[in-house]
Amino acid sequence: MQISTVAIIGGLGKTGGRVAERLKERGMNVRAASRSTTPRFDWQDRGTWYQALEGASAAYVTFQPDLAVAWAAEAISAFAKTAVEAGIGHIVLLSGRGEDGAILSEKELKAVGVDYTILRASWFNQNFSEGAFLDGLLQGKLALPAGDVVEPFVDAGDLADAAVEALTNSRHRNQTYELTGPRALTFRDAVSEIAAASGRAVTYETVPIDAFIAEMTAFGLPQEATDLLHELFTQVLDGRNSRVEDGVRQILGRQPRDFSDYARETASTGIWSI
Repeated sequence: MQISTVAIIGGLGKTGGRVAERLKERGMNVRAASRSTTPRFDWQDRGTWYQALEGASAAYVTFQPDLAVAWAAEAISAFAKTAVEAGIGHIVLLSGRGEDGAILSEKELKAVGVDYTILRASWFNQNFSEGAFLDGLLQGKLALPAGDVVEPFVDAGDLADAAVEALTNSRHRNQTYELTGPRALTFRDAVSEIAAASGRAVTYETVPIDAFIAEMTAFGLPQEATDLLHELFTQVLDGRNSRVEDGVRQILGRQPRDFSDYARETASTGIWSI
């Protein structure tokens, strides 16, 4: 089946950018859409939705700030209806593992009747090199409200590969996949592997959630963002997602990238050097 144009909602983000790059390498037409693109796409400005989708036949969708927020499910429902009106026949949704709000959003998407593929993921390897954890690592200590719970960190590259496969192979339509890495680590384990790979003395410290949220508030994060962080560290990271799942192999036919390989290859770029 030939796909004319794929709209990437969140096309400049951690996974959206990778999906767009991989589709272009296949010679496909890609329209990356975000608040800074033309046409513009803003989840909180529904007047931007139709133009960003018009003329595309499929879409890869990441929701901002997170499907855990209270208004996400209704927004996903309205978005899916707009997508159908614009001619979209297939939506690949990046969803969350273990998030009640994400489950509600998935149900709303399915209820619209458009073909879907749901990719559930949680913490990415790249949170340590492209996200909020990088500053702490560069300062020599990462302090988070995450103790001994293990997490099977998934690589953003694996998720992007899975999204491309879902967009280009009809057998993945109306399927849901749980994507994880091949083994589960604590955050302390992950930091230790980064320290070894980078040759730097980097430590990990567990801090109380209330102190962490207070610090984030002092840094200027709005309440919606701190509420989200509270949910991620107290609910999503309560052990419910510790199990390693087989989604990457199911959709790609290979094993997912190991955290050690990510740490070694990322360290070679110098991102963790000072």
